[in-house]
Amino acid sequence: MLIVGCGCRGRTLASELAARGHGVRGTTRREERRADIEAVGAEAVLCDPDRLATLTPHLEGVSVLVWAMGSATGGHEAVAALHGPRLESMVQTLVDTPVRGVVYEAAGSVAPAVLASGERVVLRVAGANRMPAEIVRTGPGDERAWVAAMAAAVDRVLS
Repeated sequence: MLIVGCGCRGRTLASELAARGHGVRGTTRREERRADIEAVGAEAVLCDPDRLATLTPHLEGVSVLVWAMGSATGGHEAVAALHGPRLESMVQTLVDTPVRGVVYEAAGSVAPAVLASGERVVLRVAGANRMPAEIVRTGPGDERAWVAAMAAAVDRVLS
């Protein structure tokens, strides 16, 4: 798995997936966060989802891309780009890789309209390319329910 957006909740998901026997990579933009990701049993990779060329080298050996950016921070335009053109380009890139599918977090602190747009992007691109895609609408307020929903979505993509 490659979890794009491996902050606090992402690390909890990484820990759950690792406990289930999955190999997990988690992304961070900041060097000082690598140890936090590695502490939960995931491989930490330094990259920036705003610069897809930093992400694509880490797709090797990955079966599922988890776009866990429902609570991304930054200016409205930057966050909208993460759920629009960056996401679309990333999912299009997956078509030419061994990655089997994508899980998209469609809940969080990001504006609902932006998340709905991201959901449409994932479903359109994945559908056109017959790639399994799962949309998770479980909000992050109940972390246990969120982790369960995200892990179940990963399982569905793999099955």
